[in-house]
Amino acid sequence: MHSKLVALTAVLIAVGVVTRVGIGSLTMFVPEPFYGVLIAIGLTETITFVSGFAFGSVSGFVTGSSIIVISDMATIPGAWTPFIAIIIGAIGVVGGMITGLVKQPTARMMGICAVILTLMSESLQNLWVALFYNIPFSVTMLTGLSTLVIALANNFILFTTVGLRIIRIIQGSSLYSNSASSVSAQYKHQVNRAKEP
Repeated sequence: MHSKLVALTAVLIAVGVVTRVGIGSLTMFVPEPFYGVLIAIGLTETITFVSGFAFGSVSGFVTGSSIIVISDMATIPGAWTPFIAIIIGAIGVVGGMITGLVKQPTARMMGICAVILTLMSESLQNLWVALFYNIPFSVTMLTGLSTLVIALANNFILFTTVGLRIIRIIQGSSLYSNSASSVSAQYKHQVNRAKEP
């Protein structure tokens, strides 16, 4: 059972890495105004959320953080890599937490998650830039506004279409029923431990 989960997580990571590296490579050949548009397009957040929702918070975190670290190593790693990896991994953690609340995702739920998680992700990334380069957070948010808008549109569209479809395919497989009950049991155990004095 666990080997299938690891294999599927690895496939999700590979798809995310290839997509991110491919789009990142395109940015080298476009005029500068389009750079901010292209870097906001991709499947990273969608795949990360799907992994967390389908297989739990740990799998979601591993998927998101691995996509960032591996793709940055293939392109241009920097001081931002570990921080962005943690931020994107957090999207997978949230996906796993939502599984405990919602068993059958809807397009509306996925759209709401896309908006909230994109705002969280972009704000945290801009906060990191502000702290690292010692510039006001408001300046990073303003200069990153076009990227935020593109990321919101990208993630809203991909979460509600591709992400929802992948989750439904995974839920229809025998792998999901086994992993979902395991994730549900882990979630219930964590909730019960939190309630203990």
